Amino acid sequence: MTGTLATIGYGLACIGPGIGVGLIFGNGVQAIARQPEARGILQGQMILGMAVIEALAILGFVLAFIQA
Repeated sequence: MTGTLATIGYGLACIGPGIGVGLIFGNGVQAIARQPEARGILQGQMILGMAVIEALAILGFVLAFIQA
């Protein structure tokens, strides 16, 4: 029973990183469309932000399977 609750909890916790990645890339594309000359800087920041968010999602995945 505990394992299934942890899995459901992780599924709900994935909503946050999903929204975060969507916001990062949506706003990044808008910024690049407004200032194409800043593309290199903005792309690096977008990728770094995505990596941090995905690391938090993977950490949540690992913590979902730890037995209490």
